[in-house]
Amino acid sequence: MKWFGKTKDTAKEAPHTEPHMENAPAQSPTEGVCVLGSGCSKCQALEKAVCEALEELGMDTKVVHVTDFAQIAAYGVMSTPALVVDGKVVSSGKVLQKEAVKKLILEVRK
Repeated sequence: MKWFGKTKDTAKEAPHTEPHMENAPAQSPTEGVCVLGSGCSKCQALEKAVCEALEELGMDTKVVHVTDFAQIAAYGVMSTPALVVDGKVVSSGKVLQKEAVKKLILEVRK
């Protein structure tokens, strides 16, 4: 990502996280977990809670952080951060705590 002539590395270091999907095709994955948001501190907090929840659940699921606003809008999300589990938007506009994330993941994957 380039900001004001400076390059910023968009890859995350969290164990379950893939790089930001800024230039990825505009399609909704049907499996996996996505965090939708600009990359602000709230989005990063949600992503951290998701990674911790997946680790505690023993799930080897990758987390994709989508920062492209067109892709976010394609999910019908108007407020970020948002959480998508297996293609279904389960939360938007809130920074969820780890326990809430675990509950939502388990509900969707019943």
